Amino acid sequence: MRVEVVGTNCPVLAGVTVGIQCRAEVVDEQPADGGRPRWAIDVEVRDGDFRGPYVHGRPGARFLYLSWQTSATGRFRRAKLMLDAVPADVIEAARETALRADVSLTMSDGGPVCAAVRPLAITWWAA
Repeated sequence: MRVEVVGTNCPVLAGVTVGIQCRAEVVDEQPADGGRPRWAIDVEVRDGDFRGPYVHGRPGARFLYLSWQTSATGRFRRAKLMLDAVPADVIEAARETALRADVSLTMSDGGPVCAAVRPLAITWWAA
């Protein structure tokens, strides 16, 4: 299944990038420049369970990582986009198209999003 993640409300942080994690490596890094970063990945969904090199966590508590980094210090913050928050009917509908996530990249304190991200900070839908 194709998964498209679109960042909204991205903070402006000089020298900082945000990317999606594939296994232990952060890939497709994009600048934290107030834009709308996007990532498109492929995952496998079997019996409602997400799998693949971008999927982390144990069955029933799977997630995707967005990682914040600088070239000087490396990774300094990560966000878990919780896949268990995706409604079953949305997963089924997305099999025919794609699963889309719109995620706010700024926390209420103005910093980059981190920790477990669930609705209302993220919206999952079939694109």
